[in-house]
Amino acid sequence: MSGHIAGIFRHPVKGFTPEALATVQLAPGEGFPFDRLWAVENGPSGFDPAAPAFVPKQKFTVLAQIAKVAAARSRYDDQTGLLHATGARGSDFVGRLTDEADRSAFSAWLTDLLGQDAHGPLRVIEAPGAHRFTDHPLGQVSIVNLASVRHLGQTMGVELDPLRFRANFYVEGWPAWVENDWTSKDLLVGWAKARVFKPIVRCAATHVDPTTAQRDLDVVKALFDNYGHMFCGVYVQITSPGAVGVGDAISTPAMASKPRDETA
Repeated sequence: MSGHIAGIFRHPVKGFTPEALATVQLAPGEGFPFDRLWAVENGPSGFDPAAPAFVPKQKFTVLAQIAKVAAARSRYDDQTGLLHATGARGSDFVGRLTDEADRSAFSAWLTDLLGQDAHGPLRVIEAPGAHRFTDHPLGQVSIVNLASVRHLGQTMGVELDPLRFRANFYVEGWPAWVENDWTSKDLLVGWAKARVFKPIVRCAATHVDPTTAQRDLDVVKALFDNYGHMFCGVYVQITSPGAVGVGDAISTPAMASKPRDETA
């Protein structure tokens, strides 16, 4: 089964703005570069950077808990190390989340933006080494099939923004929902290799319109009512390193084709 990469996204701060990429380099045992590298505790989470372990998303300022998080438009510049963020009130934040004072300043900025929607206190935490604040402790990279998103939207009678699903890769060319049966299947992802870990169980984060920051659709109920499951997308684990670019092939080995060579 062959498709192609239609979009690549990272989410430097868990729950915040997706950022489009042209290419990315993947490797086994490493997190997706600059994805979920920081998270904002909504009250103490118990995370210990000296012994990093999985923390449930309910401990953080994420869309599943606070729709207004989508009103914060953020952008991370990995060349300068600066996070830029703008709130619905027009206020701005610029700072380095590697700096303790700037992390405190961002926490204060976000506290003002979220108001009573966050019980707090808010505190920015950083993932050490290869750790990432993913929604599943073994879900290294997430992939969403755009045909599945369109089929769900048609069933609901709406046009669904794929960014509701906050994936790392969006794929065109696969039949709708074929990915749900691919647990343990090997994939060629651009020049990298991966193995499908499991389907992604969706939560209330998908109910939030990423443009309006309003909770407007019950996507989880629609999945269950129409398909008998709450899946959309799959987690994969990288088994061999390689670069992945927009337009590259993403295939099961039986029908694999080489990624498009942009230098040819």
